[in-house]
Amino acid sequence: MRVLAYGVAGWLVLVGALGIVRSHNLVHTAVSLSVSQSGTYVLLLAVGYQWDAPAPVFSPGSPVSLPVVDPVVQALAFTDIVVSATVTALLLALAIQVDKTHRTVDPDRLQSLRG
Repeated sequence: MRVLAYGVAGWLVLVGALGIVRSHNLVHTAVSLSVSQSGTYVLLLAVGYQWDAPAPVFSPGSPVSLPVVDPVVQALAFTDIVVSATVTALLLALAIQVDKTHRTVDPDRLQSLRG
């Protein structure tokens, strides 16, 4: 099962990278980057998952010898989601501003700045 998760994560990263390379639209580039970042979520969750492991909540009488799920990986996945949402919002806002200024979202048709 773990190999399947690693394969899915790699496939998502590669498909997103291919979409970024082949894109002729800034919005499509932002969406492709979001797909690629989804692969990192799957990778982090695959790394931190343990079979039959309880949540890392300990009470005073609980045995500590049980294997528990690593909470650091879950925190990293949540941080990755927040950063991804922020980056996607920023890229889409920049695409809107480029469209307002240059009347195109095709990176090949953008002209260099004059000044």
